[in-house]
Amino acid sequence: MPVFLLLLMLLPSLGQAQSLLALRIGAAELQAEYAVTARERERGLMERTELPANRGMLFRFDDFRRHCLWMKDTPLPLSAAFLDEAGRVVDLIDLEPLSKAIRCSREPARYALEVNRGWFAEQRIGVGARVQGIPGQ
Repeated sequence: MPVFLLLLMLLPSLGQAQSLLALRIGAAELQAEYAVTARERERGLMERTELPANRGMLFRFDDFRRHCLWMKDTPLPLSAAFLDEAGRVVDLIDLEPLSKAIRCSREPARYALEVNRGWFAEQRIGVGARVQGIPGQ
């Protein structure tokens, strides 16, 4: 089989670069990868050893209910905001690197936004803040 065809067949599994969303929460701005598919959500930020400042990952869940996160194979200390369907923060949690503990939202959520630990506190973002720039809103 020609090498070109083999590369074309492998391309979907090579983790192509995602475009970044420009998000705003109050006066704070960040860029986030957008995890929409089940595979993207399962992979999340696993095995990443660094996350640039003002960067994160926005997860979109298929249904609006309480959702859970864990840090298996994720060596970064992260904070996460769970968001309702309007992009309003309904819960904030800190996540421990490599932990298998399952952490769930207190309220139903459509999205979760993961950032470097402490980013929300540094930006003075709390429950009730609204994230702007989410596709479809």
